[in-house]
Amino acid sequence: MTIGWGDVDAAFADAHLIVEGQTRYPMLYAYAMEPYNAVASYNDDSLTVVTTAQHPFMVRDDLARIFGLPLARVRVTAPYLGGGYGSKSYTKVEPLAAVASWVVGRPVKLTLTVGEAIYTTRVDDAVVDVRSAFDADGHILAREFDVRMDSGAYADNSPLVMSKSVNRCFGPYRVPAVRVRGRSIYTNTSPASSYRGFGAPQGNLAGETNMDQAADQLGISRAEIRRRNLVRFGEEILPGNRGIDADLLADLEMVVDSLEEGRRDVPYYGVGFGAAASDAGAYPISTAQVRVETDGSVIVLSGSTEMGQGSRSLLAQIAAEEFGLDMARISVVQADTAGTAYERTTGASRTTTLSGLALQRACADARQKLRDMAAEIWGCSSDQVVDVPGGVRGPDGTVMELGAVVRKWFGGSAGEVTGVGLLRREGTTKKMPPFWETGMVGVAVEIDPETGYVTVDQLVTCADVGFAINPQAVEGQDLGAATQGLGAALFEELIYDGPQLANANVVDYRVPRAGDVARRIHLMIAERRDGVGPYGAKGAGEGQLNPIGGAVASAVAQAIGRWPTRLPLTPERVWRLMNDLPDAG
Repeated sequence: MTIGWGDVDAAFADAHLIVEGQTRYPMLYAYAMEPYNAVASYNDDSLTVVTTAQHPFMVRDDLARIFGLPLARVRVTAPYLGGGYGSKSYTKVEPLAAVASWVVGRPVKLTLTVGEAIYTTRVDDAVVDVRSAFDADGHILAREFDVRMDSGAYADNSPLVMSKSVNRCFGPYRVPAVRVRGRSIYTNTSPASSYRGFGAPQGNLAGETNMDQAADQLGISRAEIRRRNLVRFGEEILPGNRGIDADLLADLEMVVDSLEEGRRDVPYYGVGFGAAASDAGAYPISTAQVRVETDGSVIVLSGSTEMGQGSRSLLAQIAAEEFGLDMARISVVQADTAGTAYERTTGASRTTTLSGLALQRACADARQKLRDMAAEIWGCSSDQVVDVPGGVRGPDGTVMELGAVVRKWFGGSAGEVTGVGLLRREGTTKKMPPFWETGMVGVAVEIDPETGYVTVDQLVTCADVGFAINPQAVEGQDLGAATQGLGAALFEELIYDGPQLANANVVDYRVPRAGDVARRIHLMIAERRDGVGPYGAKGAGEGQLNPIGGAVASAVAQAIGRWPTRLPLTPERVWRLMNDLPDAG
């Protein structure tokens, strides 16, 4: 895949400074708490599957095609997943369980071990060449990237991951001329697929360290080179696409101020920044339903999947706000292709923004129906009925709660009112991407010169979410994303010994523990209500992972005076770098 614009060659010819280099991003495993599993039951020319899939409707479509069944004869449900991080996207183990059930005529359960799950899917590792041209003041004139991803034995979702990496590698900067080439390469290894960040971390490592090397050579600070190049609100990153919907400069200042306040004056101490922007949200198609019951309580039906990110609470909060009810009167049912509204995917940080918009519209539809019913009961016109928290008010000031409207209109303690919300690519969601998910981070590290061990002293993140419907969940998602970024930066790597994966187990594949995250953590939220989602919200959950690798690499370079080119920065790798010894691989 290639993209580009502007006269790249002319920009390099006129440049005051050209900085080039190569980085290597490691092969990773998403490491959800629960490995893949599915229970399938095939009978009477219908199929029911309970699975740990992020996208049950997409799995339904695949199973219907495999068995030649109508969509209505295939039911897929996804209870709590135990984590996904993109690795449980698309169809994995479900056809195996379904075919086995079809053959034996009984329900079949298939559960993978962690090792088997690692062989099922992993993260694309990547080699990225980058070359950037700058003028004397540090403004970017042109950038050129060559992204090569090791995508394993078959494609799965890696071509789309590659396309997103190509879109995101040059960063949230004003770049007059760009040339990017991306290639996914088949290798005799475990197949790669989706992963949190979706191609952004691989390219961001190269792009951000390249920016910092330019700053060092130009004699300006690493924060300053970003100030001079970050796009401003409304400016386009990708020509013809939605302009950036965030104040990145203000976000950067929040991170810089926090890091400077906590900076320590000790040897082998370094600070690094990272910025990212992803064309998030996938395609804007969502549906939602709400059912108002005779007691005034509300059931939300959403095809989105709860996998630990807090969507169930968030959807309940939106419904509670729209109806003016306590959350205790809201129930949320999710991820059932036969019992909930359609939702093609749960990924790309889309649930808050797009599923939330569909839910708002469903609530508005139900509210309109309730006003019409109340008007009929009172014998007035609908425009004389207004919404109030938990009910409606008539022209004479009489208030009727929602359940009473349902009961009186049906004429007994029975019935319900259903509201439907539909979202497609039109209106506020017509221009792609539906929203930009940004990442702005800072890290400070301290290195032990005897061992090369890197201790993260400070971790600072800024979540530019427009409006935090659930601030605690936003902080949890940001810390989780940053922690996964630290895993790739310092610890995690799948290692092949010839043709054999050597560490496909819970012991030898090292993930961050609680004590590895940071001595001091500062999670900030920027709320400017500048998103297209409910109440001005935008998606979150991936942005802070994307720039962590580059930030850590830059901090280590500042601490030891040598630039690392590959992750993870294990103690041995850092010690060898400090002592000018070759990387052991």
